[in-house]
Amino acid sequence: MSGGKRKNFGGHTVVGPLKRVLVYPPVPHENSVSWEEFSYLQRMDHEKAVQEHEAFRKILRDAGADVITGEIDNPQLQDAIFPFDPVMITDAGAILLQMGKRQRELEVELAEETMRDLGIPIIGRIERPGRVEGGDCLWIDRYTLAVGRGYRTNQEGIRQLTEILRPLHVEVVAYDLPHWTGPADCLHLLSLISMVDDHLAVVYKPLMATAFLQELDNRGIAFVEVPEEEFATQGPNVLALGQRHCLLLKENEVTAKRLADAGCTVQTYTGDEISHNRTGGPTCLTRPILREYTRAPR
Repeated sequence: MSGGKRKNFGGHTVVGPLKRVLVYPPVPHENSVSWEEFSYLQRMDHEKAVQEHEAFRKILRDAGADVITGEIDNPQLQDAIFPFDPVMITDAGAILLQMGKRQRELEVELAEETMRDLGIPIIGRIERPGRVEGGDCLWIDRYTLAVGRGYRTNQEGIRQLTEILRPLHVEVVAYDLPHWTGPADCLHLLSLISMVDDHLAVVYKPLMATAFLQELDNRGIAFVEVPEEEFATQGPNVLALGQRHCLLLKENEVTAKRLADAGCTVQTYTGDEISHNRTGGPTCLTRPILREYTRAPR
């Protein structure tokens, strides 16, 4: 930008250098909060979660990101440590989404309050019966957003999102997600794929829509494939700190090696409590507020 104040939000990209990012440290739980109801794998260990999250934030800071640390003030919002899902950032402002998981509905209010505190304009919101979760949304390029249609994001939500993004000249392309193990478990589009470069994606092919794989291939996007045994440890969920600068869970050793062989810088983190127990990877743990573009607009 030339002249005037530089914006401190935006970026229709998931691979541009991460300059500003929102995170929420875990909130202590109360006895009334059921880990089974949240579909966690075991009881929550808050102290362990706090330690892991602190280490995770340090990685983000060391990578050059301005880390905005929000506060969760409601023990019922255990999933709020995953700020990627209730809000989307565009070059024009924020879009408040509509959660498909009942226990996460109030997170949209927290996201709205945070956006206002940060001075980010709200340009739209998904209204019921529409549903869109951020984990189902993937920027393919500056003007193309892929959206997964499944149990968390429905056709009405996609229709509303398309209308909100139309003035920004963004095309929304939707692809069906598989049933997998059903609505009780979380299967987002980003459970299957992450972009780590304009022309490189990490994918778990067996559950990907054929038409989506073909579209990516037609665009000249190469694939780093996640082995079956690392799908269970969230191998496809990779956070790009910048072009080919990847952050993923430490258990995914094969995927990490394949990324390194593809010319990526690879970092890993420990997420036994904040990621594995709650089934949310490094992308889920962040809401990028500002990413820089690495390519000029068309």
